[in-house]
Amino acid sequence: MTQQAIGALPMAHDDGRAHGTSTEETTPAGIGPLATRHASPGGEHASRLALFDLDHTLLLGDSDVLWCDFLMDQGVLARADFAQRNADIEARYKTGAVDAVEFANFYLSTLAGRSPAQWEAMRRQFLRDVIMPRIPQASIDLVASHQCAGDLVVLTTATNRFLTELTAQHLGFAHVIATEPELVDGVFSGATTGVLNMRGGKVTRLHAWLQARGTQLQCFESTGYSDSINDLPLLEAVDHAVVVHADARLAAIAAERGWRSMDLSKGDLRG
Repeated sequence: MTQQAIGALPMAHDDGRAHGTSTEETTPAGIGPLATRHASPGGEHASRLALFDLDHTLLLGDSDVLWCDFLMDQGVLARADFAQRNADIEARYKTGAVDAVEFANFYLSTLAGRSPAQWEAMRRQFLRDVIMPRIPQASIDLVASHQCAGDLVVLTTATNRFLTELTAQHLGFAHVIATEPELVDGVFSGATTGVLNMRGGKVTRLHAWLQARGTQLQCFESTGYSDSINDLPLLEAVDHAVVVHADARLAAIAAERGWRSMDLSKGDLRG
């Protein structure tokens, strides 16, 4: 059996290579042009790097948890089997207590047994009905402000790439580092491949992504945005840490270290 990384849409892999079909072919109805809605994603010669977490940062909610709820609402998953475990894992993730492999494999198990093409219509519906209403305009404006400044702008998320791609495009990202779901003979196996893009794995994956582009973190003035104590390693690795809708543990650390704090749900771009 053969294994390969997800390649349904034209998003950049960790090595910067595009894959999949054209943007027009993969644009959900009513969303408009994706990945080109803002200024040039460029940053090829940028001196500044902006790193964004997705869930509870740019998005008011957690993509994995919302996906699980969505599938239960659609009757694809049995509520009796998934609801309590979904809530439990979400609660432990927020406190930084969940096991990273358990977290990733639980949510990837919801994709298992189907191909990307078999999930595509439901993924588009999920973006349209669940995700888009939870993205504040301030999130789109913040990403755009870094792009307009010529920064290299990257979305880095623990959520799997397949579930994240359309959201990233809607937000205007050309570069995404995400947890990679495994395909076996063209079907999701329910497991991950490579280093999980979570906790310290975000820093490992970032260094690998930059190295593949012929550069390194030290070459940039870097800014990182996140809500979660799980992203403390990433926030400590950048020059400027900004907490957004921070959980209690991260908020306490941010206050102690004098990090900026933002609330995009209220349109706060100043911090």
